[in-house]
Amino acid sequence: MSSRPGRVRGARLTDLAALGELSRLSHQSDDRESSVRSLGLPVSRSQVSVFRLFRLPLGAFRPSDQLYVYEEDGRLAGLARVERDPQRDEWTIVELDAVGIHDAGDIRLRLVQHLLRDGARRGAVRFHVACADSGGNIELLMQAGFITYGQEHILYQAPEVPLPRVTADEAARAGIRPAMPLDALPLSRLYARVTPAPVARIESYRLPDWERPGQQVRIPRSSLAPILRFAEVETFVQEDSGKNGSELAGMLQVGVAREEQPHYLRVMALPDHDASSLVRYGLSIVGERTGASRGKAGRNDAGVITPVRTYEAPLDRCFEECGFTNVATVTLLMKEALVRVAEPALVPAIR
Repeated sequence: MSSRPGRVRGARLTDLAALGELSRLSHQSDDRESSVRSLGLPVSRSQVSVFRLFRLPLGAFRPSDQLYVYEEDGRLAGLARVERDPQRDEWTIVELDAVGIHDAGDIRLRLVQHLLRDGARRGAVRFHVACADSGGNIELLMQAGFITYGQEHILYQAPEVPLPRVTADEAARAGIRPAMPLDALPLSRLYARVTPAPVARIESYRLPDWERPGQQVRIPRSSLAPILRFAEVETFVQEDSGKNGSELAGMLQVGVAREEQPHYLRVMALPDHDASSLVRYGLSIVGERTGASRGKAGRNDAGVITPVRTYEAPLDRCFEECGFTNVATVTLLMKEALVRVAEPALVPAIR
């Protein structure tokens, strides 16, 4: 533990102005790496930062949000923001800032250690974070006990790329329809077929989680989940034509932004399935929703962003064919607060 005289505490209402300025400084471009100490996600302060949240109505803050600050000599030098998922007892670190100090890494480590202890007291089961491999992010989090379990490529489609039009009849012929609660079991099976077993064990989704994916529960998890609080999320599935509708070949999440930020797509599909129809349909939904609200058709003023995990490699080619480009690669980390033990089992009786 550092010998610095500062302390970590929960944020107060009187800290709001200082927190907004600290968040703004941490997310602005600067050539000096020491002055930009956040997680390095490929989104600007207009999407996930505290600076942006303070400029929005108070409804942008949720009762479950946690804010921690590092205070030293009467000034705030560090900030950590956590989004809590009360339905799954999981916490996600979405902002971790310390600006203008040569040992900012030490301040960020103290913030992480404090929120881990506080989360354990509040019953958190897992702690998640996604970050870029820069600024010592991964080393710092691993020092706090996190483990890496995957990577995501972040792909982006610029606003200049025209959005396709897919009619309802074309979607129906492709087997695409809105997801229903009864799709929970097929979605769970699809996830199990797509996801490596070690990753599935770490994320540990339950069948009830799949009843409303992307709405109350942000599954499947992605590094861009924090921006979904500013989007209207819809979920669609694509039936496997060879299984008479009893199995699913793919799933699509569409997050149409309500604020000035990119729209969101998330596709999960079997490796041998051509997911291009799902991608085109998702882009068509974005064009339809934005055109209806802005008097335009087939245009998007902020672009579209999507995460593709490295083990979903065939999927990124479908997005690239639709005009997406790879803009970043981020690492997914997790720390589990529970201790796994072997389940009781029957053993032969001994006389």
